[in-house]
Amino acid sequence: MPKEIARPLLSWYDRHHRTLPWRVSPSARAAGERADPYLVWLSEIMLQQTTIAAVRPYFEAFRARWPTVEALAAADPDDIMKAWAGLGYYSRARNLVACARAVAADFGGQFPDTEDGLRALPGIGPYTAAAIAAIAFDRPAAVVDGNIERVFSRLFRIETPLPAAKAEIRARVGEETPADRPGDFAQALMDLGATLCSPKRPACALCPLEAICEARAAGDQERFPVKPARKAKPVRRGAAFVARNADGAVFLVRRPDRGLLGGMAGVPTTNWTVRADGETGIGAAPFPAEWRPAGAVTHVFTHFELRLDVYRADVTFPVGIEGWWASPRDLPDEALPSVMRKAISAALPDAFKP
Repeated sequence: MPKEIARPLLSWYDRHHRTLPWRVSPSARAAGERADPYLVWLSEIMLQQTTIAAVRPYFEAFRARWPTVEALAAADPDDIMKAWAGLGYYSRARNLVACARAVAADFGGQFPDTEDGLRALPGIGPYTAAAIAAIAFDRPAAVVDGNIERVFSRLFRIETPLPAAKAEIRARVGEETPADRPGDFAQALMDLGATLCSPKRPACALCPLEAICEARAAGDQERFPVKPARKAKPVRRGAAFVARNADGAVFLVRRPDRGLLGGMAGVPTTNWTVRADGETGIGAAPFPAEWRPAGAVTHVFTHFELRLDVYRADVTFPVGIEGWWASPRDLPDEALPSVMRKAISAALPDAFKP
């Protein structure tokens, strides 16, 4: 049965909501202001598997440079990738371009206002569609992110481990979502999970839902959500080759559009495999040069850990493969993902210093 949590939760949200650059406050909403679907979409794409603290400066920079979806659609994709560099999960940036262009070309710059319409756009899955529909268009959609999973698994003391519990949690959220202020309801749940209903040592005494929380009543809040035993991440290995010319420029290549880090800039690398052999070492250098070891770097992706041996060479001749030389002045602004910056810094410790 529904717990009818909307009233106490929204009352708490009206007093204690977080101030975020993409959010319309409850008081502004009461005065008639509505969320900009473009900014809601942009923030939700950026926030996928990324913290608010990391996203905030990127969001502000994107909003200042591309204030509308039409402006983003007209932008050079290379400029977008450069602006995104460092935020991670680069398929999001590629989908950002594709989605902006679809909205501009097919919908006259206006985002669809239903979950189904939003899900038809590139890069928008069930969660993002529900969040945009609720927050931007006041649709009573069941919005479920990690914070909301935690809140509801505790409220109803859901014993099913994640991810199997997702369907039950989503159904519970749907039952509780009110027809009035569904966007504020979703944001209130996000704020509750982020500030009070934290993974460790939740501040239950301050929670507006304490009296109806089943896990609180049982005294085992921190046991929820139930998760399966964590598996060790597999390790992949490879090599990265950092070449510098007489002017101090670093040789870069563009990675294939498909796959991890697709479309981003980087130094040449070998394939990343589960075992180190001749295909992942100095023998697989992209062109002949006096390569010498320059250390190693480790980078953890979502599904695996990458260990790269780094090699460096000073080059005074044409390299003979497709790419470009990035000057010391331009290198920091290239669309380099974090793992490539690590590799370059291992070979050239001063490469990114002002």
